[in-house]
Amino acid sequence: MNPLMDVSALNHRMTSGERTVLLDVRWALGDPHGREHYLAAHIPGAVFVDLPTELAGPADPGQGRHPLPPLQQFQESARCWGIRDHDVVVAYDDTGSTAAARLWWMLRNAGFSNVYLLDGGLSAWRAAGYAVEGGLEQASLGDVTLTDGSMPVIDAAQAAEWSARGVLLDARAGERYRGEIEPVDPRAGHIPGAVSAPTAANIGSDGRFLPPEELRERFTALGVRSDVPTAVYCGSGVTAAHEIAALEIAGFPAALYPGSFSQWSNDPANEVATGAAP
Repeated sequence: MNPLMDVSALNHRMTSGERTVLLDVRWALGDPHGREHYLAAHIPGAVFVDLPTELAGPADPGQGRHPLPPLQQFQESARCWGIRDHDVVVAYDDTGSTAAARLWWMLRNAGFSNVYLLDGGLSAWRAAGYAVEGGLEQASLGDVTLTDGSMPVIDAAQAAEWSARGVLLDARAGERYRGEIEPVDPRAGHIPGAVSAPTAANIGSDGRFLPPEELRERFTALGVRSDVPTAVYCGSGVTAAHEIAALEIAGFPAALYPGSFSQWSNDPANEVATGAAP
C-alpha cells in the first residue's frame, strides 16, 4: 500500500467534500513549539496532534524517550482527533514527514489502514498555492476502534542479534551513528552491527520522498533484500517510522525497534559501537 498522498489529491478530497481527517503533527528534536507553529498557520481543517503527549508515553530510561503509549490511551486520542472507523486520515508536518510518520506507523500498527502521509507536508501545500489558516480546530468526537500488533516490532534483545540474520538500519544522522556527537542520549555511537541509513536521505530538497526506484536502489545498496529481515531504529522511535515508510514505498517490509537508541544506550549491559563501520 502506498503510504503517500500528494497535495492535489488532498485538495480534491477537501473541495469535493470527501470525509478526510487531517492531522498536523509538527514536532522536531530541539523545537518544542509545534503547537505555536500550528496556531500561526495550518492547512484548513487540520487538528493539531502533540507528539510528546499523544504519540508517546512518559520518557523512561528503561523504555526510551518516546515509548509507545498504551493502546487505550492512543484510541482515546484518535477519537478526540475525530477519527471514525473507515475514515481516511492524512497526517502532515513541515519537516519532510519525519514526525507525521510516527502517527502513520502507530495507526497502521493499530489496525487502521486508511492513513496517509501528505507528501511534502505543509511546504508542498503552500508551494501549490493552497490556502492556510490560523487558530485552533476542534474536531467532533470520533468512535474509531483500534487494536494492536499489525506492524512488526522488535525489542532490545532482538536488536542485539538482528545483524546476525538480517539488516538493522540506524535512521539517525551519520554523526550520531558514528558517535561524533550525541545531543540527548547518555552514550554516543550505535548498536553493534547496525548500518547507517539517515532518514534525511529518503527525501529530496523539496521535502518529498524520493521516487520508489531511487529508494529501492538506496536500500539495496545498504544490504536490504526482500528475503532478508529488516529492522529500523533511531534515537527514540520517531524518525525510524519515516524509514519504514520509505522502505514500504521501495517495496520492502521492515520492523520497528520502538525503544531505539535511547533505550539501548541507557542499559549499561548493552555494548555501543563507534565509527563508520557496523
